[in-house]
Amino acid sequence: MSFIVRLLVTGGVAYGLAYILKGIHIASYWTALLFALVLAIVNFLIRPLFVILTIPLTIITLGLFLFIVNALMVLLASKIVDGIKIDGFWWALLFSLLLSIASSVLFSNNNGL
Repeated sequence: MSFIVRLLVTGGVAYGLAYILKGIHIASYWTALLFALVLAIVNFLIRPLFVILTIPLTIITLGLFLFIVNALMVLLASKIVDGIKIDGFWWALLFSLLLSIASSVLFSNNNGL
């Protein structure tokens, strides 16, 4: 149940960020939900491999390279889902940062979710 709630909230936050950020274009709320699902799958399957392969670079940059990894995961998910367009890497980086912050804030008080 908590996974579904997280998908709904992440989709809503992504859809809301598309209105705020001019470089992010999401066709509908259903597209944002599909994007949230694909992003969850990409983060589950592909992100750990990227993190392991980039450990030296992550250590050298004191963990800041993980922001790059997050942006790449957002770009990959946007390529998979039709109806979402991200205008460039920097928009993906900003979008992933704001999406992470908003999700963390929304789920920080709900330990049961």
